[in-house]
Order: sequence, then C-alpha cells, then structure tokens
Amino acid sequence: MMSQAIETDTVVIGAGPAGLFQVFELGLVEIGAHVVDSLPVPGGQLIELYADKPIYDIPGIPACTARELVDSLLKQAAPFKPQLHLGQEVSALAVQDDGRLAIETSAGTRFLAKAVVIAGGVGAFQPRRLAVAGLERHFDTQVFHGLHNPHALAGQNVVVAGGVDAALDAALALTEPGGLRPASVTLLHRRDVFQAEAGTIERVRERIASGALRFVAGQPTGLEETADGRLAALQVTHGDAQTLRLPLDTLVVGLGLSPKLGPLADWGVVLERKQVVVDTGTFQTNVPGVFAIGDIVTYPGKKRLILSAFHEAALASFGIAALVYPDQRIQLQYTTTSTRLHELLGVPHT
Repeated sequence: MMSQAIETDTVVIGAGPAGLFQVFELGLVEIGAHVVDSLPVPGGQLIELYADKPIYDIPGIPACTARELVDSLLKQAAPFKPQLHLGQEVSALAVQDDGRLAIETSAGTRFLAKAVVIAGGVGAFQPRRLAVAGLERHFDTQVFHGLHNPHALAGQNVVVAGGVDAALDAALALTEPGGLRPASVTLLHRRDVFQAEAGTIERVRERIASGALRFVAGQPTGLEETADGRLAALQVTHGDAQTLRLPLDTLVVGLGLSPKLGPLADWGVVLERKQVVVDTGTFQTNVPGVFAIGDIVTYPGKKRLILSAFHEAALASFGIAALVYPDQRIQLQYTTTSTRLHELLGVPHT
C-alpha cells in the first residue's frame, strides 16, 4: 500500500550545511520545509568525514568543528520545526498537472511540494562498504558506517576498518583517555599507509605506540558468527597470505563516502559536467519549481565553499517565496529590527 503523500511548501534534498541553512532562510519568508537525506544523521559529508575537524572560514566564527557547526545550524533552524527524513534517498521526482512536484523516496515516503531544493552536495552520499559476504546481515546492529555514539561501545571489543580521516578519527575518539571506553580498539587497514591529515596520522601512531590502539594490516576476507547468528569475528588475510582471526563485538566502517548522482540525472534538469545549471538570481533550474544550491550547482565563478552555499540559500528562498506566494511582494526584512521575524524566531520582546 502506498503511503499518503505529505503536502508541503518545500522539500529540501540534503541535510548538510547548505540544506540546513536553506531551512532557516525559508523560515524567514514563512515557508515550511521537509528535509530528506540518504545518510542516517544530519550534517552531510562534514559529519561523516570530518566531524571533529576544525573549520576556520565561517563568517564571524574564528574556529569550530564540523559537528559544532551542524549543531548550531540545527538549533538555528529549530524555530521553523523542519521535519527530517533520514536514511532515505529521493528516488523519483515528477511535475504534476497543477505545477506541484511529486517526490518519492527509497523508503516509500511521498511528498507533494510547491518547490524542491537540491542541496545534496555532489550527489547522494553512500558509505563505502567492506566487501565481505554476509556482513550486511549485521548492519545497524553490530556493523555501523561511521562512529555516532562512542559511549555506547564502552566495554566492547571494537574494530575500526579504514585508512582515511573517518576511520582514524573514530579510532582516536574511541581511545581518548578517561571516561567510558571500549575494552579494546583495533584499527584495521590493508597496509600501514593512511590517507588523512598529517596531524591525525601522527596522533594515531602515538596511540598505537602507547598500546592504547592496536593496528592490524590486512584485508578482511570472511566472518565468523555465533550459533545464534551474532557477528563474532572477522577473518583477515595478511600480505603473507596467512589468515588472522579478529574477534569483535562491534565493527565501525570508516572507508569514506561515495557520491552518486543517482536519479537526479533523470529529472530533466540541465547538467554540466555532472553539476546542475542554475539561474543565479533565484537558483532555480530549468525545471520550474526545482532549485539547487551548494556543491551540486555550477555557474560562472562558482566556488565550492560553505559560505557560498549560505549566500545561495538566501537567494533561493526569495525565488521560492515568489513561487509559493505569487500574489505577494516579498520584502527584505532584517532579523535585527523586524518584529515579525522576532515572532517567527521566538525572540522575546523587551
């Protein structure tokens, strides 16, 4: 049975910084939004790849981590009560006879929206998976893509697989001194060469040298399960063709993300080198009602920066407002002085 379509002003595709700030900008012009993202948590590639790395070029913030930025964007958008639909990818989009857009996700969620904003970075991100037969049976129970709650793994034997920032950051987070920690943490990578920031690699090597972190070089080639079907160990093949048994309670996979353009290519939007072409006055695509911002768009002078995406979100919100409220003149208001914006934001009157 098909689900009842959710009727809304706007659907934002992508819950990264661009998509979250788009929700805030839409709220300022009194337009509600639902947000869809293929990843299981908001934040996009920042959270999946660089959650605890510092960012230095956000206006007015000398330094913050990606996690702090995402948390702040969620708090900023909170007055407008965005509804997040995570862990699902937009699989279909079609223009209806009345001009609205019918959207369907991989989870069967359906929307009827007046506008859609594509804010999906360079496509829908999919975690790169370990190619071990049978591992998918343990997804989201013992096998997780990315580290989302280190404290939940206290007392466990944890294996972290990967050699990029995501894996090394997870290994470091799990071996921080003090507090609740796993019983053991093993970093598994095919060889003793990492693709990450130099400072991160140095800290990982220090943890390995101190004994806080174990390192195993090899390729996982099989798994072992208990009689009741739980994942018990990985079989790891070394370069000398010997097989090592690596017991574990939880496997954290940190191989990075693979961007996929996915069904976007079938929606009729004009693409240039796998990027969406937009009108820079409104950030609308060639398809009426479909807008795009962030790394997915291209135009002369485009720079792939978070602050550029914030600017694009502001202009897109006015383009969408003209579509949602065709009979109204949308005025620019300032959050410092507008009593109406203060009401929307819940700012107390003094």
